[in-house]
Amino acid sequence: MLVTADESQSAGARARTEADTRGETAIRTVGLPGPKPPGRPRPGGPHPSEGLAARLRRRGATLPARLRLLRTAILVLAAALLVLLGTGGLALSASLDAVETRHVPRTTSAAGLNLALNDMDAQAANTLLANGDAGAGRLAVPYRKAIELYVAARRTLSRELRTLAVAADGDPRAERTVEALTENFARYQELIGRALENDGHKGGKQAARDDYRTATTLLREKLLPESGELTAANNEAYAADVTAARDRITVEFAVALLLGLALLVLLVGLQRYVTRNFRRILNPPLLAATLGTLLALVVGGQFLLSSSEQLRIARHDAFDSVVALSRARATAYDLNADESRYLLFADRRDEYEVSYFEKSQDLYAIKDTTFDTYPNDLDRTWSAYRADHTDLRFGGEFRRELDNITFPGEREAAERTVQAYAVYQRDDRTLRRLVARGEEREAVAFGIGWQQGQSNAHFGAWMAALARTTEINRAHYAQATAEGRSVLTGLLPLSGGALVATAGLTVLGLRPRLREFSSP
Repeated sequence: MLVTADESQSAGARARTEADTRGETAIRTVGLPGPKPPGRPRPGGPHPSEGLAARLRRRGATLPARLRLLRTAILVLAAALLVLLGTGGLALSASLDAVETRHVPRTTSAAGLNLALNDMDAQAANTLLANGDAGAGRLAVPYRKAIELYVAARRTLSRELRTLAVAADGDPRAERTVEALTENFARYQELIGRALENDGHKGGKQAARDDYRTATTLLREKLLPESGELTAANNEAYAADVTAARDRITVEFAVALLLGLALLVLLVGLQRYVTRNFRRILNPPLLAATLGTLLALVVGGQFLLSSSEQLRIARHDAFDSVVALSRARATAYDLNADESRYLLFADRRDEYEVSYFEKSQDLYAIKDTTFDTYPNDLDRTWSAYRADHTDLRFGGEFRRELDNITFPGEREAAERTVQAYAVYQRDDRTLRRLVARGEEREAVAFGIGWQQGQSNAHFGAWMAALARTTEINRAHYAQATAEGRSVLTGLLPLSGGALVATAGLTVLGLRPRLREFSSP
């Protein structure tokens, strides 16, 4: 039979196809690998159409990659928390430095300057009152005491000006104020010196009074407003810095809490993951890392909260009272000076009586009272307060202090201060009754005398009580700032060390597990 070439090729092709089919069947039967289908990717290999992101996801799904990913996340969180606490510590240190080297020296020195100015002016007036006529009829003890106190106040004022000049360095506004204070103080000293010199000449009392009046006008119009502005500005800057620091700490605490909790969750999850995949009950280094994180979180949180609390105590519990009491003391010296001016200038007694009453209201404010009824109203409202500490019918600087009682012994000291103030107020009315009866000499002796039962002796007792109250608050301010430093140097390194240990223990705990996947 005749077979064409095409038919021969078709028959050969059919025979080869049948042979291939029988061979594949045989291969599948014995389990041997057969030929790979052309164009088909090998099992587990990337498909040509598969994207890079999909291949990376599949590669990251392997166990070692997951362990490395968790390790990296833990190290990043630990580092972030460490940096957060470190920057918080640096910020706290900067805040404490600013408080100790700038805010407090400025505020207390400005308040001390105000006090010294009023004291100098009071003692200058007392010197003129006690000297008589060029020493004739001099009241020896009041004169000597007035000179001693004037010199001491002048030294204090010079020291406070130097402190303010150093603290104002770099602050143009404060520098200008201190320069103006220094220039005006030099002019004031010149006027007082000339007044005292004129008072040393027979018949020079009137010229001395004129020079003193010019000096007092300079004090009231320039020196006291400048020092008061400096005190207020520095006090406000201190309060603003503390508020900003505490707000920052609050944010840092919230972020630290979130980071710490996330770190704990990852460590606990990693421990479970290792336990499930490697058939081990616990991984000791990971367990230690978890405990280290917990320690870092607790100690770091305590560091942040404690530092915020110490800043609050130092500023609001202690220094607010220091400022209020410093203002009260400066006002007290100005009050005392008004009493001396009242005696020195017979033609201006109404003016100085009004000024005296206004300052009394600054210290212990009473509604619906007058100059004549003030002492009795003071006794009445104070008796009501002593019977019930919630019965506060007065305001002023003393009320600010009594509203901020915080420390042991502070209330008792503050109450003794107000009681001493009430005694001084009664002395003032005694002095004015002597003047009204024409007993000028007796009024001067009583007003500037330091013997027991005289006005200046009671004024000294009042200032001593006020100083004790202030010192209680100063001591607790110093204690709070010292504890802030202690928190910074104690808790912060402990928290940071725990975080470093957490990172190291995490790496150590995963190293054996990752080694199991290394190539032989």
